[in-house]
Amino acid sequence: MRRRTFLLASAAAATQAPSFAQSPSWPTRPVRTLIGYPPGGSTDVAGRMLAEQLGRRLGQQIVVENRAGAGGTVAANAVVRAEPDGYTLLLAAAPEVAIAPITMKAMPYDPVRDLQPITLVGQVPFLLVVNPALPVNTLREFIAYSKAHPGKLNYSSFGNNTSNHLGGELFKLMAGTQAVHIPYKGSGPSIVDLLAGQVQYTFDTPPAVLEHVRAGKLRALAVATRQRLASAPQVPTFDEAGLPGFTGGTWFGLFAPAKTPHSIIERINAAAGAVLRSPELSKAYADRGIVASPQSPEEFGRFVQAEVNKYKDLASKVGIVAE
Repeated sequence: MRRRTFLLASAAAATQAPSFAQSPSWPTRPVRTLIGYPPGGSTDVAGRMLAEQLGRRLGQQIVVENRAGAGGTVAANAVVRAEPDGYTLLLAAAPEVAIAPITMKAMPYDPVRDLQPITLVGQVPFLLVVNPALPVNTLREFIAYSKAHPGKLNYSSFGNNTSNHLGGELFKLMAGTQAVHIPYKGSGPSIVDLLAGQVQYTFDTPPAVLEHVRAGKLRALAVATRQRLASAPQVPTFDEAGLPGFTGGTWFGLFAPAKTPHSIIERINAAAGAVLRSPELSKAYADRGIVASPQSPEEFGRFVQAEVNKYKDLASKVGIVAE
């Protein structure tokens, strides 16, 4: 009887072994983190800073791979299809997680079902920046100039139906202006053409534009927050500058493929939370206008669902339909 009991217990343990034994030794090799945008943009900047610190914390290199295209969904789909073993992660922004489900007819994945939330990484507002050749110095002057030249100005975005595209459409609606939307494959290419004067303005994040603003290569007219940025105190809010109620920005979060073992998710969450709360990374983020915002996986999951609902409402207001 004792031998039978022992055999049954051993069999039960063996049945549980695969899911139980996968995670204690993790990670034993480098971890890939995909970013759906080209190098140089705010998502890339935030992701690489996190990867460096997270790799030290976990004792393995975090290899960042830029896989741009389709508003971040190319990278997200690659992670969805990856093995759920903790060795492929996604550093995502709002477009490929919260916006794509309401703007793409042929979504290759369901962000809520197919991506496992790990933690919110950071939140960052948009700045309205213009090419200095444009003869405006304030938001009021910019709106007046736009109204005097309807449809003559071009504004760039990270891509069709991305967060700053929707922000640009909402701005036109609230300001009563007309402009032509020019989509790019990420923030980096968008800023290159803005600097060259191929487009006249954009909405982008402090990590992507503040360096150019400080160098005089771009002019910042307003920041889409309720309070001024500590990293750019000279830039007024939209409320102060003449367009009350306009806010906007994006966020970055860490995801894994669905069915990744919970123990691995918890370990990444704990490590990421520790580095995001550290004075070193939180200050480095703050200097670039990013607010480090670690959350539990459960909190982040609720945040993502709220973002999906928010952009669904915004899309209906500005008349954007799934394509």
